[in-house]
Amino acid sequence: MRNSEKPILLFKYGGNAMTNNKLKKQVLSAIIALKSQGYQVVIVHGGGPFIEKALSNAKIVSEFIDGHRKTSTEALEHIEMALKGQVNGSIVSLINSMGHHAVGLSGKDGGFVTAEKRVYRRITTDKTEELDLGQVGDVLEIDTKLIHLLLQNDYIPVVTCLAMDKEGNDYNINADMFAGELAGALKVKDYVILTDVDGLLMDKDDPESLISELRVNEIEKLVEQKIIQGGMLPKMESCAKALSKGASTAKIINGTKPEQISWLSQNLAVGTTIKL
Repeated sequence: MRNSEKPILLFKYGGNAMTNNKLKKQVLSAIIALKSQGYQVVIVHGGGPFIEKALSNAKIVSEFIDGHRKTSTEALEHIEMALKGQVNGSIVSLINSMGHHAVGLSGKDGGFVTAEKRVYRRITTDKTEELDLGQVGDVLEIDTKLIHLLLQNDYIPVVTCLAMDKEGNDYNINADMFAGELAGALKVKDYVILTDVDGLLMDKDDPESLISELRVNEIEKLVEQKIIQGGMLPKMESCAKALSKGASTAKIINGTKPEQISWLSQNLAVGTTIKL
C-alpha cells in the first residue's frame, strides 16, 4: 500500500508523557510502532510546563484575563524558543534515535497554517467588551500539502502550535485547538488526545466511571452537568472541531499508559471515543 493510501492518525501529545523522560520514550515508541501496522502518524504538541519555566527564567510575569494567558511580543519570543527549540527538538531527536525520520515544524513553516488574532469577548449582564490577549491566535486556514508531502516520503511530522497571520504577525495557538483543526483538515482516521486520565469520567474521583463513547451533540449537556470541566473543556471542543472538519473519530486516552496507544491498531475499546 502506498503511503498516500494509508489512514492517518494524529496524536495531540502532552501531559506527563511529555515531562517524564522514561514515559516519553515509551509513548513515542508506541506511536511510531503504528507505522508498521499500516498507518501514517502526525504528532502535534504544546508545552505548558516548558513555557512556564521559560517565562519564569526570563522574569516575565504572565497576565491572565478570565483564565486566558495574555501573550506579549517579548513573551512570545521565549514561548517560541521553548516550543520549537526545546520541546519540538527533543521529540524529533528521540524519534530519529529510534531509527525513524521525524521532521520538526510549526504552522509557520511553509506557511501551512494561517492564523488570525483571537478576539476575546467578555460578556456581562449589561455589556460585551473585547479584550486584547496580545499574540494569542486561532487557526484561520490550513494548507495540508506540506504535511502530505512529508507523509508520502515516510517522514513523521512533529508540529508545534505557532503560526503567522497574513500580515506576518506571529501567534501562539492553543495546542488542543491547533491539533483539532489539523486533524480535521487532514481527514484523519483517528484524532487521539493523550492525557493523564483514562478518558472522560462521569465522576472524576471514580476511575471505573469511564464514558467509553459519546456523540458530539451530547457534549453541551455534559458541560452543563459539570462532567466536562477544567482542562477537559478545550479537549472536547477540539474533538468536536476535528469531527466537524472531517476527522472520522476522536479519542481521549491515557498517555501515561503507552499500551493504550498500541491497542488503537487492534480496534480495542480504549479511552473515550467521540463521534459525530
